[in-house]
Amino acid sequence: MKTMKVFKSLIVDSLNTITHGTKKYHLWMAFLTFGMLVGMYCYSIQLEEGLSATGMTDSVSWGLYISNFTFLVGVAAAAVMLVMPTYVLKDIDFKQAVLIGEGLAVAALIMCLAFVIADMGGPSVLWHMLPGIGVFNFPNSMLTWDVIALNGYLIINITIPLYILFRHYQNKEAKPKVYLPGALISVFWAIGIHLVTAFLYQGLQAKPFWNNALLGPRFLASAFAAGPALIILVLAIIRSHTTFKVPDKTIKKIALVVTVAAQINLIMLISELFKEFYAPTHHSESAYYLFFGLHGKDALMPWIWTAIPLNILATILLTFHKLRNNLKVLYFACFILFIAIWIEKGFGLIVPGFIPGSYGKIAEYTPTGIEIGVTLGIWAMGAFIFTILARTAINIETGVLRYKR
Repeated sequence: MKTMKVFKSLIVDSLNTITHGTKKYHLWMAFLTFGMLVGMYCYSIQLEEGLSATGMTDSVSWGLYISNFTFLVGVAAAAVMLVMPTYVLKDIDFKQAVLIGEGLAVAALIMCLAFVIADMGGPSVLWHMLPGIGVFNFPNSMLTWDVIALNGYLIINITIPLYILFRHYQNKEAKPKVYLPGALISVFWAIGIHLVTAFLYQGLQAKPFWNNALLGPRFLASAFAAGPALIILVLAIIRSHTTFKVPDKTIKKIALVVTVAAQINLIMLISELFKEFYAPTHHSESAYYLFFGLHGKDALMPWIWTAIPLNILATILLTFHKLRNNLKVLYFACFILFIAIWIEKGFGLIVPGFIPGSYGKIAEYTPTGIEIGVTLGIWAMGAFIFTILARTAINIETGVLRYKR
C-alpha cells in the first residue's frame, strides 16, 4: 500500500515537472507537438488511401519506414555501451550518463514499433503478430524473433531505470541485487536485437545484396558508433540547458567507444566494397546501382556518395586524440557520423536490396511527402517521449524531485 502511495506521488510530481518549465522548454515541446500533428495528418491520408500514398511498390516494398526502423534498432542497442561499464564494471564515470542512454533507448524502441506499424499500412493488421490469435509463425519466422527481441528489450529498459529512479525519488540507494541481473541480461539482449534484425535480412536468399556474412557484425559496429554519438550530442544539449552536469571525462570516455566502433565500421565497409567490386558477379548489380547507377538509373548515388565521405571524415577526426578532446570538433564529428550511418543503414542498405528486381527490372524508389511527413512525426514523437523521460530523470537525480513524507 505504501509503495503504491509513493508511486502515485511520483506520477503526480512527474506530471507537474513536465508541464512546467522555461519559455524555451515550452517552445520546444510545442514544436514537437506540431511535428506529431503533421505526422498524424499524413498518416490519416495513408490510412485512407493505403500504401499507394507512399513511394513503395511491389518491386520496392520496404522504403523510408523500414530504413528508419533498422537504424533506430541500432540506436536502441547502443545503450548497452553505458549499461555494461556502469552496472557491471562499476565505472563511476559513466554513472551520470547511463539513465539518459536508457531513456534514449526507450524512445528509440517506441519509434521502431511505430515505424513497423506505419509500414504495415495501419494498426488494424497488427493482430496478425499476436501469439495464438494471428499467424505468428513462431519459431520459423525471423520477423517473429525480431518482434519478441524488441519488446523484451523495451521492457528491460523501462523497468531497470524505473526501479532506480523510484528508489532515488525516496532518497534511497538502488539495490544491486535487484537491478544487476536485468542489467546483465540487457547486455546480451542488446546484441541479440541487432543480430536478429541483421538475420532478418540475411535470411532472404532472393536478395543477394543482403547475403553477406559481415552484415550482423557491421550492424553492431555501426550501432555502437551512431548510438553513443547521439548520446554525446544529447548530453551536450543537457549540459548547456540544465543543471545536470555531466563531466568532460564521461563524454571523452563515450567518445572513445564511438571512435573504436567507427573505425571497425569503416574497415568492414572497405571489406564489403572489395568483395562487391574486385571480382563482381551478377549478384553485384545492386551494389553497382547504389554506387554508380545502372542503365541511367542513379537515384541513390547522391545519398551514398554523401554518406561515405562524411563517414571517413568523422572517423579521421575521432581517431586523432587531440581533435577528439576538442569538444566542438567532437560534437561536429558525432553529428556527421550520425547522419552518415543513418544514410548507410537506410537508403544505402534497405532500398538497394530490391534493385534490380527478381526479373532484372530497375524500379527506383523515392519517398513521397506522406512518407516524409509520417517519418518526421514519428521522430518528433520519439523526441517528445525522450524529453519527458529525461526531464523527470534529471530532476530526480539532481534532488529537485523527492517524495514528501
